[in-house]
Amino acid sequence: MAGSEAAWQAAEAGVKVVIHEMRPDVGTFAHKTGDLAEMVCSNSFRSDDDEQNAVGLLHWEMRAAGGLIMEMGDAHRLPAGGALAVDRAAFSAAVTARLRAHPRISVTGEEVTALPETGQWIIATGPLTSSALADAIRAETGEDALAFFDAIAPIVYADSVDMSVAWAQSRYDKGETEEERTAYINCPMDRARYEAFIDALLAADKTAFKEGETAGYFDGCLPIEVMAERGRETLRHGPMKPVGLTNPHDPQTKAHAVVQLRRENALGTLYNVVGFQTKMKYGAQTDVFRMIPGLENARFARLGGIHRNTFLNSPRLLDGAMRLKSKPHIRFAGQITGVEGYVESAAMGLLAGRMAAAEIAGRPLPPVPDTTAMGALLTHITGGADAKTFQPMNVNFGLFPPVEARGGRRGRRDRYKAYTDRAKADWQGWLGRAALDAA
Repeated sequence: MAGSEAAWQAAEAGVKVVIHEMRPDVGTFAHKTGDLAEMVCSNSFRSDDDEQNAVGLLHWEMRAAGGLIMEMGDAHRLPAGGALAVDRAAFSAAVTARLRAHPRISVTGEEVTALPETGQWIIATGPLTSSALADAIRAETGEDALAFFDAIAPIVYADSVDMSVAWAQSRYDKGETEEERTAYINCPMDRARYEAFIDALLAADKTAFKEGETAGYFDGCLPIEVMAERGRETLRHGPMKPVGLTNPHDPQTKAHAVVQLRRENALGTLYNVVGFQTKMKYGAQTDVFRMIPGLENARFARLGGIHRNTFLNSPRLLDGAMRLKSKPHIRFAGQITGVEGYVESAAMGLLAGRMAAAEIAGRPLPPVPDTTAMGALLTHITGGADAKTFQPMNVNFGLFPPVEARGGRRGRRDRYKAYTDRAKADWQGWLGRAALDAA
């Protein structure tokens, strides 16, 4: 995500770009193709609400900046209520086609295994940096324990879901069209089934870590069994919350818990089990997930899994322009910098691409306002966070400078709207100043 967006932004600014993509010649645990911007964990960019949600605001800022990732996400979006979900295969194929067709971009399959000594570089190696390059980064930075574990959720064939038990509905009937209001498939559980499910989840065989590895999970993408270990009610108040849903098969009975499936592709033949990233072994997954009402005969296009993600201690190692302090001709962007999420990763790629192009042209960009979603993330990873406790972070309003109350104390909706109004004005102002500086 970050590398694709960085290449696009730099090329659009007039710079010739070479993308080094080792796949498919050198594969990873999670990737299945050689396409650029391949989505591996989920097909969702999360909320698209640009007035009440920080990630929705980030969508808005990227669109305003001519972001390729958002353009292709919009072009291949799927019904998902208030979220932006995409057909991941069509999306990555479209991103790849646009980048390969750009007159100032070339793509090579050469794997980069060492930190380059000359030129301008952006390292945006995503959630799975290759072993050779990771070793080179550690040798340069002196870091040897900057990693956490991430998990992916299973995908179910839609025609194997029992719709006499399950039903289609977005939470709180969100969406402007009938297709959006029925974007999710819901599988209800009563208390007894939920308790039995939790017991099976806790008892299932799990993937063991290699000797010397410790499980430093990112809290925004915890395996469901880890959530269950934190308390039997945790899942029921998380991905299995039953609120905002009414079962048309039994409208008078309120479900104790609900498992939601989100459309995975435009054909509607595949569905992602929302929030069900897991480290259970494959055999255990099928047994446990078929305990879910409506999924008793489910067929799985992909089972869940766990993989190791590498990230930098960016507050200590990077400057305010995402350059490695010890080698300032190298920038880092995306998840390796310690942002979490597809959109956040692409956003840091957008900034890195623009910054690199401006530096090459001899016209550095003005500072990105920390009142914007882009600037709040950038500030967090390049000095706003404590280097001693630094962990990956999604965009959220807690990263923004507080808004001043006007006319008394603000309610949450008014406060969030104030954040987004301020951010939009400041982002448009920054884009305008950056364009003038480049003229």
